[in-house]
Amino acid sequence: MPGFGDILQKAVYLGVGLASYAGEKAGSKLTELRTEAQKLADELVKRGEMSTEEARRFVDDMVQQAQQQTPVESAQQQKPAEPRLIEIVSEEEDISPKDGKETGGVDKLREQVQNLQDELRRLKQD
Repeated sequence: MPGFGDILQKAVYLGVGLASYAGEKAGSKLTELRTEAQKLADELVKRGEMSTEEARRFVDDMVQQAQQQTPVESAQQQKPAEPRLIEIVSEEEDISPKDGKETGGVDKLREQVQNLQDELRRLKQD
């Protein structure tokens, strides 16, 4: 049975390993970003839309922004603060309850699906 000291030591090694791995991943992503930004800048210089000095500043600014942005900030920017609202709009609601069942709307939907399938078959034949 491992002692508390062994568990603590493993936890510390795990933390150090995770930090090292995260640093390596961040470094490789930063290198990828620099490469892609450089390619984009080279293309813009080639087209004459940017000077070489502007391209160099562009690449440096992109890398600097990536270094300053923390993962928490990027996660907050990607996720909206509130759920997206979805509004369901129908031109007419033809749901007539019969014996506790809503068959009018179902029949209409089936008819619409059938019409769409017929239209699709017709378009495939043309």
